[in-house]
Amino acid sequence: MSMRTPLSRVRGLGSAREGTGHFWYQRLTGLALAFLTTAFIVLVIVLAGRPYPEVAHALGNPFVALLMILMVGAGAWHMKIGMQVIIEDYFHGNARLIAQIANTFFSVAIAVASAVALLKLSFGV
Repeated sequence: MSMRTPLSRVRGLGSAREGTGHFWYQRLTGLALAFLTTAFIVLVIVLAGRPYPEVAHALGNPFVALLMILMVGAGAWHMKIGMQVIIEDYFHGNARLIAQIANTFFSVAIAVASAVALLKLSFGV
């Protein structure tokens, strides 16, 4: 016998009031990464062995830069969500809070640093 109300069962919200949000975000970013990573692998294969100025010029293309920024953003978000689940499962007390903060800062730092590098190449700075 369930102690949950019918409304709670319909909404699918658990005790954390987040429901399946992380699950769906993880799946959506994973799906996006499947396509974006394929584009990245094709780009790496095409540019393999080329000199730096040619690679920089290819990454400077606004369409390619946008794809790579989307890949970095989706990858950082996917990484953050995945690590958050691990932290919630295995860390307790203050260690959990510290690990969650570190996870967030690390994910944002990786995304921002990568996006700045790609934008720098894109704008030719």
